[in-house]
Amino acid sequence: MPVSKHLKTRRTMLAAIGGTLAGGVMGRKLALSQASGATIGELPHGLKPVDPPARLPAFRFTDAMGDTRSMAYFSGKGVVLNLWATWCAPCVAEMPSLDQLAAAVKDEGIVVLPLSADQGGVQAVDSFYRKHGIVHLGTWLDHDGEAQTALKLRGIPTTLIIDRQGRERARLEGGTNWAAPAYHDAIRALVG
Repeated sequence: MPVSKHLKTRRTMLAAIGGTLAGGVMGRKLALSQASGATIGELPHGLKPVDPPARLPAFRFTDAMGDTRSMAYFSGKGVVLNLWATWCAPCVAEMPSLDQLAAAVKDEGIVVLPLSADQGGVQAVDSFYRKHGIVHLGTWLDHDGEAQTALKLRGIPTTLIIDRQGRERARLEGGTNWAAPAYHDAIRALVG
């Protein structure tokens, strides 16, 4: 019968496509594991691997004292680079969990670097931190959007996981709960 023959062909095609997709995902996990030398399981929701790990482009930003810095300032450390602003609702929502993450990983050579796009400068960020009880995060500013441009961001918040060799290992676009243990485990594995 033509209908059942059509369904059988369609099922065969869907099975082939599914197998191809599954192979691609498994291959991506294997390549990621081989590139890092460590086994990295399933990444938490929204965290997308960068495979192969990519060196960051050069960009500058300022610290709370107004001194210009670059990612070289964090050489040898794992970095959770979060680009955000006080006027961004998803950014505001995830900030307390980034603060908790910073407290949890600070003794492991991992830095949470919240890079603010606020034009209000240090005062805007520090006021926000006081209002929301943020105590483990530093004040870092991307005044002219140099970091956002260099990293080709599509929006904020965007978070990059950077390993100890200065390579981007994963990226998450949008907000999340960084206090969840699955993110802590993934970050530890990704930064090496």
